[in-house]
Amino acid sequence: MISLFRRFSAFVFLLALSTQVFAKPDTQDSNLYPMVKISTSMGDIVVELNRKKAPITVANFIDYAVKGEYDGVVFHRVIDGFVAQSGGYDKNYEERPVGKPIFNESGNGLANDRLTIAMARMNDPHSATRQFYFNLADNKNLDPGRDWGYCVFGYVVEGEAVIDQIAQVETKYNETFGASDVPVQQIVINKVSLLPRP
Repeated sequence: MISLFRRFSAFVFLLALSTQVFAKPDTQDSNLYPMVKISTSMGDIVVELNRKKAPITVANFIDYAVKGEYDGVVFHRVIDGFVAQSGGYDKNYEERPVGKPIFNESGNGLANDRLTIAMARMNDPHSATRQFYFNLADNKNLDPGRDWGYCVFGYVVEGEAVIDQIAQVETKYNETFGASDVPVQQIVINKVSLLPRP
């Protein structure tokens, strides 16, 4: 009888453990304004995302975040007075795996104003995957007009000083990466965390 009880207890423990291991992370699907903390080597930035205006984009960003896909990426493009871009490359400037491109929600009414976060993309308007950028100025040229724009999906609520510091870093052409405007001293995103609901 005792042996049977022990076996049952062990089964319940293993079942609970497997549930924790394989459970899908909480992505706060019902939270219209989830908050994320972007911990960088220069300090923390807290961003309020706007799921009401950009549901596809926010879901995509959070999915990468909760899976740890942004941990260890660098800011690979910084242009003072324009943008600071990250999300796609590790410290060796090797491209991180990308998921399926998402629909461009740039017509959602949110503008590429200073301290907003938006999705980077290729010429194809629906080619955004994991890369994002912070607007370092009011970039009206990135908003939609006759053509598709770049989708804004949140704004900085804490860490403006960190954004300003990033904007001022020295940049140059990086031979390893094969691009200009790369910070001389790497700015690393250590972790992107989905904050608890308020």
